[in-house]
Amino acid sequence: MKYFGAHVSATGGVENAPLNAHAIGATAFALFTKNQRQWHATPLSDATIAAFRRNCEAGGYAPSQILPHDSYLINLGHPTDEGLQKSREAFTEEMARCEALGLDRLNFHPGSYLKVIPIEECLRRVAESINLALDATHGVTAVIENTAGQGSNVGFAFEHLAYIIDRVEDKSRVGICIDTCHTFAAGYDLTTEHACDETFAALDRIVEFSYLKGMHLNDAMKPQGSHVDRHTSLGAGTLGMTVFRYIAQDRRFDNMPLILETPDESRWSEEIALLRQLAEEQ
Repeated sequence: MKYFGAHVSATGGVENAPLNAHAIGATAFALFTKNQRQWHATPLSDATIAAFRRNCEAGGYAPSQILPHDSYLINLGHPTDEGLQKSREAFTEEMARCEALGLDRLNFHPGSYLKVIPIEECLRRVAESINLALDATHGVTAVIENTAGQGSNVGFAFEHLAYIIDRVEDKSRVGICIDTCHTFAAGYDLTTEHACDETFAALDRIVEFSYLKGMHLNDAMKPQGSHVDRHTSLGAGTLGMTVFRYIAQDRRFDNMPLILETPDESRWSEEIALLRQLAEEQ
């Protein structure tokens, strides 16, 4: 079963996210469980938690169809002790919020070495940060998103993801999210069926498909290997539609949230309908 959706607004309370997803015909959705531009948030009330769970049930959204995202401020590979500790505390708080909401995964960007420490040391810190968060929480999987490699961000190479996972103690609670725009910008070709075969075979060989817990479906504004993270609407960028047809029709991508982060929210209903149509063509 394919679950297509988008990163919807939780303005006014997280309980509104499933309502907003349902309104665009989504069978999956992503959300921030707090303001993504703030380090901390007021704890979730029992009433908010109950309303969120009730709206998810009414909309038919199981935890496996929901991909929450953490704050963009968090850097689990931060080169300074102060920055690292602040990020770790915030990440653990976000994992706990997911746990309280009954969600089973939290998507995050691995971090940045800020051109201060070696990339390998940054990756080691990310893995250690994940271990600490897993020890402090229960039932929530830490889902590492691959990046475009913009600036000093790590996680753009599949080998980076594998390096982190190898150092996570509880392999049952770590996974990955692959963003099509980030993958292309990082240098992996996704423009033809053969290229998709090659790229996803490399992912399986280096990381293993079993770790895939969700995807972000975004076209790219910039060319392959640009290391520039700029999303655009499906079919409107340098990727084209082949990779989205490929994902829609490949059963390896079943039973996980496939999430749009394309910039034109007014097109989300149309894009979800298109993805559903592509899936039905197989």
